[in-house]
Amino acid sequence: MAEFDAADVRRYYDRHTGHFLSFGTGGRVGALHRAVWAPGVTSHTAAFQYVESRILGHLDDRPNGPDPAHVVDLGCGVGASLCHLAERLPIIGTGVTLSPVQVRHAEQRIREAGLTDRVTCLEADYCEPLDGLAPADAVYAIESFVHGPDPVRFFEACARIVRPGGLLFICDDFRRPTTDPAASRSVAQFQKGWHLNTLIRSDELLTLAGDAGFEHLSTDDLTPYLRLGHPRDRLAALLVAFGSWLPLERTRFAHLLGGTALQTCLARGWIGYDLALFRRQP
Repeated sequence: MAEFDAADVRRYYDRHTGHFLSFGTGGRVGALHRAVWAPGVTSHTAAFQYVESRILGHLDDRPNGPDPAHVVDLGCGVGASLCHLAERLPIIGTGVTLSPVQVRHAEQRIREAGLTDRVTCLEADYCEPLDGLAPADAVYAIESFVHGPDPVRFFEACARIVRPGGLLFICDDFRRPTTDPAASRSVAQFQKGWHLNTLIRSDELLTLAGDAGFEHLSTDDLTPYLRLGHPRDRLAALLVAFGSWLPLERTRFAHLLGGTALQTCLARGWIGYDLALFRRQP
């Protein structure tokens, strides 16, 4: 049973989205996910849009059909990723988020980008049937897979949404094998602070995807391209250390504890950050 239900995750993002946008390093481009400083990336904007650039590359290679590609973002945040894609390719975009706060931000961003005719944002649970949603040529989940209540339900949902031959991208954190006894505590702090239910190994991901009818095409380990120890992260670690006597798990600062634990897990190789690509089989 999931530790955090949909209402818990909704409250988490309703509470923190404004803070993430105002004080997060990706807030100016609407990115609630991490920057990836892969080879050739030379700016903060490009780093925060790296995963989207990878998705764009695959969409651009798609054979031209009579209709524009339908792209669905599961856990779309404030809609910045879909707007980025739609500004570069003539796609139809649908974002899904649990958070009404994020929906309001997304709707404003979509209006300001002049994309209301092609991009929409739904307040919904991506694990539940999405009535009226057209089959998707591509679906992606950037740092939202881990919030899902059950990975089996996630892939069942994707099998309903992605048309045969369509693509599925998952970019998220995955456990790495370790025998270090200190890993369990840090991983648990990360999960609790960030309201995560589905933190699995990469090999488990491939098995679940295959069982749901998705062919694995590639997995790229993006962990080496994350810049750990950003000044904001160091400040958060100091705040956590200074306030260690507080019951942080029960306060609005629990996400700081989770973020500090994630930094430790990434630095020590207990968690990796992967981009996995699948194709829906006929």
